[in-house]
Amino acid sequence: MNIILLGPPGAGKGTQSKYLEDRFHLKQLSSGDMLRHAVTTGSEVGLVAKTYMESGKLVPDDVVLGVVFETIDALPENLPGFILDGFPRTIQQASELDDLLEGKNKTIDAVIVVDVNDDQLIKRIAGRFTCANCGESYNDFFRLPKTESVCDRCGSTAFKRRSDDNPETVRARLEVYHKQTKPLVDYYRGKGKLHVIDGELPIEDVTRRINEIVEGAR
Repeated sequence: MNIILLGPPGAGKGTQSKYLEDRFHLKQLSSGDMLRHAVTTGSEVGLVAKTYMESGKLVPDDVVLGVVFETIDALPENLPGFILDGFPRTIQQASELDDLLEGKNKTIDAVIVVDVNDDQLIKRIAGRFTCANCGESYNDFFRLPKTESVCDRCGSTAFKRRSDDNPETVRARLEVYHKQTKPLVDYYRGKGKLHVIDGELPIEDVTRRINEIVEGAR
């Protein structure tokens, strides 16, 4: 059971990937994590990726593909499957992934898109902040501390926000996501593997729907 999980930043893919790992014993493969791991282990393709990452340049398609393929090749034979998060990003990557898996008598069984309205995503991301002391998460729109400016968990009055969690940056990230993802959505819809879920539903409803999709594709 091999799954691709698509969705914009802030859609909750991390939460759902963790569920899939625990429920179906799948291995989550995040493109960012795979790149960092390849660099840390000093593999041949990792060393190439490192030169781009250290200079702040976008890692080219062929290098990303090399890292992903190296990771998939190293997965245990008895692993039930994997979840790809953040890959593929282009039609070329998707096509080459299909070729790789076909050579291993494997395939992508389901592509799940967690769809959330842009305005909602901006609120989720730009509104989030954490306790500087214990890391408890809050949001200006959805979850404020019970006592103003006091952490519910540890009582600290110090909070912090990520510098890139602002509406302008989030909108720019969403534009890139939509530009990259629409061709992929069409690509996998044409293969009959696409499933779109309303990511604005309660988390437990999103999880239940994902469970139904995966059970049906097994």
